[in-house]
Amino acid sequence: MDLLIFLLVGAVAGWLAGQIMKGGGFGLLWNIILGIVGGVVGGWLFGKLGISAGGGLTGSLITAVVGAVVVVFVAGLFKK
Repeated sequence: MDLLIFLLVGAVAGWLAGQIMKGGGFGLLWNIILGIVGGVVGGWLFGKLGISAGGGLTGSLITAVVGAVVVVFVAGLFKK
């Protein structure tokens, strides 16, 4: 069940990152995939910086969205 929640949070984060990064997105499917990867990146990044977005689903979503925005931005650099 945790894997399903992780994938759903990543998918929502990818979609939100696509909305935030207008013009830098890759389409719905790729934004969702990048959002799932971004969830991992966000967790790592917040851990390295000593930042906590709080617990629960909301904190996980904030962390995943920040990570997804970073991943979409970096992927956009290679897209050009």
